Amino acid sequence: MPRKRAPTFEAQRDDILAAAARLFATQGFSATSMNQVAEACGVAKPTLYHYFEDKQALLAQICDGHVHALLALVDAVKAQQLAPEAQLRSLIERFTRAYADAQDEHRVLTSEIKFLADAERERLLNVERRVVEEFAAALSLVRPELRTARLHKPLTMLLFGMINWTFTWLRPEGELSHEALAALVSDLFFGGLGAVQTHAVDLQDNHEETTP
Repeated sequence: MPRKRAPTFEAQRDDILAAAARLFATQGFSATSMNQVAEACGVAKPTLYHYFEDKQALLAQICDGHVHALLALVDAVKAQQLAPEAQLRSLIERFTRAYADAQDEHRVLTSEIKFLADAERERLLNVERRVVEEFAAALSLVRPELRTARLHKPLTMLLFGMINWTFTWLRPEGELSHEALAALVSDLFFGGLGAVQTHAVDLQDNHEETTP
């Protein structure tokens, strides 16, 4: 009979993941040791290995948790069955706000996923691609002709370009909050979306999926 987990098991596991994400984000995966992770979350090193086999397992779980949280956010917005523009606005604004609480995890996903084994990295990239596809589909509902012109994907990547890197310049103590930024990004994108022309576009398949 499997041994029951203590009530604090998940809470301590989450604390370890948060501490590791903070270290990986600030000093890099390669420069961080398991000793440093154990010290940062206040546990003995053997306790750390009780939860995670090695540093690679820690990195994989941080990235996995973040991309699946983003995918769950997409599913939650879709379940509301909003009108096309309201749905896309909700996706933009909820993603921008979500990054406020997951800046470490997002930085790790964008810069440290390269240290994962090929199979694990590809599995996570497939989840990212699903998120991108959902955004592109939502955008196509607002302007269906963009899909015909094969512009829905490039515009989606431009959108992610606006929100992906806010952690590099937006300061929590600054005048602009994530709430205000979320509305700003949404307004800016929709303000420009209507001006996009679909005629006379010679589009090559030269864009790649990136981290949502």
